[in-house]
Amino acid sequence: MRVAILTFDGFNELDSFVALALLNRVPGWRAEMCGPGETLTSMNGVRVDVQQPLEFAGEADIVLVGSGVRTLDMAADEALMARIALDPRRQIIGAQCSGALILAKLGLIGDLPACTDVTSKPWVIAAGVRVIDAPFVAHGSVATAGGCMAAQYLSAWAIARGVGMACGGEAAARAVIDYVAPVGEKAETVARVMGVVAPYLEPAALPA
Repeated sequence: MRVAILTFDGFNELDSFVALALLNRVPGWRAEMCGPGETLTSMNGVRVDVQQPLEFAGEADIVLVGSGVRTLDMAADEALMARIALDPRRQIIGAQCSGALILAKLGLIGDLPACTDVTSKPWVIAAGVRVIDAPFVAHGSVATAGGCMAAQYLSAWAIARGVGMACGGEAAARAVIDYVAPVGEKAETVARVMGVVAPYLEPAALPA
């Protein structure tokens, strides 16, 4: 399974790195940082190499869009946005916090309710999105999450959907969350995370 962690300059480390780490724990999966240019600098000055070009997002099986302090500028860059081609009919797509604005600009949310963080909420509403006060919501193969720590919900959902519910997807998600959960709090952490995403899981694997 090929996974693109779609990331831009000014990115929030928690959004991109948590998703990258969790999805790479699934056997046989390869999650990579995907973005414009050759390097990315986070909102706190962490510089990383881009592993895949922006166009890789159109080829990946799963695409998770991170957030950051420059998302508003990225969404307004027509040339940059034109390089991103996503298709919910064959891809699992998710966005974290201000990443919802990117999905909105790509026409992937429409009038469906979506989640985002408090800071990004005015931008996402201005894009015509109905924002709800929740950490996670999904509609078919498109999901949004709000709040940095909601990355665990987005990742668990993507794992379960990517593996496929009929092929043990929920068990795979539980195993990954259990591995990273705090010692002494594993059972309750798994229960909480899966309790949030379970209503949005469907008994179908990734479309061929």
